Amino acid sequence: MVSQICSCTSSSTNKQTFRFYATLSNAALTANDIKKPKVLEEPALIKLKKERNPDRLFHLFKANASNRLVVENSYAFEDTVSRLAGAGRFDYIEKLLEQQKGLPQGRREGFVVRIIMLYGKCGMVKHAVSTFRDMGCCRSVKSVNAVLKVLGESGDLEAFERFVSDVRSEFRVELDVVSVNIVIDSLCKMGFPDKAYVIMCEMERSGIKPDVVTYTTLISAFYKLGRAEIGNGIWNLMVMKGCFPNLATFNARVQFLVNHGRAWQANSLMGMMRYIGIMPDEVTFNLVIKGFCRARFMDMAKRVYDALHDEGYKPNARIYQTMMHYLCKEGDFSMAYTMCRRSMEKNWYPSVDSIYELLRGLQTTGKIDKARLIISLVHKKVPSYNADQLGMMESILKKS
Repeated sequence: MVSQICSCTSSSTNKQTFRFYATLSNAALTANDIKKPKVLEEPALIKLKKERNPDRLFHLFKANASNRLVVENSYAFEDTVSRLAGAGRFDYIEKLLEQQKGLPQGRREGFVVRIIMLYGKCGMVKHAVSTFRDMGCCRSVKSVNAVLKVLGESGDLEAFERFVSDVRSEFRVELDVVSVNIVIDSLCKMGFPDKAYVIMCEMERSGIKPDVVTYTTLISAFYKLGRAEIGNGIWNLMVMKGCFPNLATFNARVQFLVNHGRAWQANSLMGMMRYIGIMPDEVTFNLVIKGFCRARFMDMAKRVYDALHDEGYKPNARIYQTMMHYLCKEGDFSMAYTMCRRSMEKNWYPSVDSIYELLRGLQTTGKIDKARLIISLVHKKVPSYNADQLGMMESILKKS
């Protein structure tokens, strides 16, 4: 009986021991299976990031063309292409991107869109358009919009207009409101807002309803050209069509008013924005402050600056720069010093010319300690000012 029990116990122990080692063995295999891809794939990203030689960078990326961890990493892809472009190796860029088009991922429209945009960022516009024309997968408005962006940024009006006309006739892809907005924005940036307005009207007749982005782009373009009567007319058309202005639309008008010396009207418009429920942002405040500063109403500029704080906003680098610049011009070096110090403490450094002007003002008014504090903050800037600029600042203090 005892022997049977021992036999059973021994047998049970052996089975448990076997199971224990089998479990360890399986766990080890599982761990190895998990670790192997990381050992093979992760260093490729690290090597790509560290590599500075364009030849080695090209060959390293090419060797990992099928490595999904590399290819599907948009940052690694874009960073590699950007550095090759910086080195002027457009031949390498073409080889890498054309290689990608022939791989399985090249049959996905989203991936092809990425290639189109990368060609565009490198200024290889013809390659971007060819990539669209030679697509091995179905085209949609997504890839059309990518080409429109590339052509729009190139500034080539003839190529841009030719592609727009070919989209429907040759490729039979229906545009959407995003397409229209890209076309209008591009034409406005090229300096042809009249053509952009015609396009908007044509698209509306074909069933694509303009949105607030469409109208705001046109309004801003006409305002920048000083053609306020057309900008205001488009504003009225927008409201009549049931599309109401947003913050960007109001900021475009505030910008126009400030540029034409109408600071009080700009301030009134900011008040109207609050009344209808559109809260001003830092851009609005900065524009109004700049308007009052230009018109030499510094007291009003200070009041708007205080209102900025009262409404819970924090001044940005532009607001500090604007206030400091005009306070120096008005001879209020104490407040200009405060603005400069607060800005620098937030790691926002004003222009060198503004610092020179402030230091001269502090030096002539006998506020040497404040000037020295500004110099000490200047030395903390990363990257630092160059030796000539620092020398000029130090020389202003020595005059005291």
